[in-house]
Amino acid sequence: MNTTHPPYRILIAKPGLDGHDRGAKFIARALRDDGFEVVYTGIRRTPEEIAAAAIQEDVAAIGLSSLSGAHMRLFPAVIEALKQAGCDDIPVLGGGVIPDDDIVGLKKAGIVQVFTPGTPLQDILDAFRNACRNNNPKGY
Repeated sequence: MNTTHPPYRILIAKPGLDGHDRGAKFIARALRDDGFEVVYTGIRRTPEEIAAAAIQEDVAAIGLSSLSGAHMRLFPAVIEALKQAGCDDIPVLGGGVIPDDDIVGLKKAGIVQVFTPGTPLQDILDAFRNACRNNNPKGY
């Protein structure tokens, strides 16, 4: 367990109808093992449910997972739901089976970082840590 950072709280969510959650659960466990507090929403959540859960749980960042191909619609919809709720300062990271051509569009939509299969786990952990630090430099 990495104890060199505050125990940032992360929300891991599966937007849309995608029922494949092995990757999301793997990342949730890896974050937990690295010292993060992790809240997992489960599968088939709407963008509005994800935004509400992030606010309720007072998270420092959100991680989205998509294997269904709906990432170009659902990831930006989460960003929009956060804006509508007045919490667009929560960084959102995403991952899954995402074509390289879509990554630029997702980042333009406000996704901080996008991970594809084969991304080294340490890179993912570092990205979450940096997103949390940048959002809340004093920690909790």
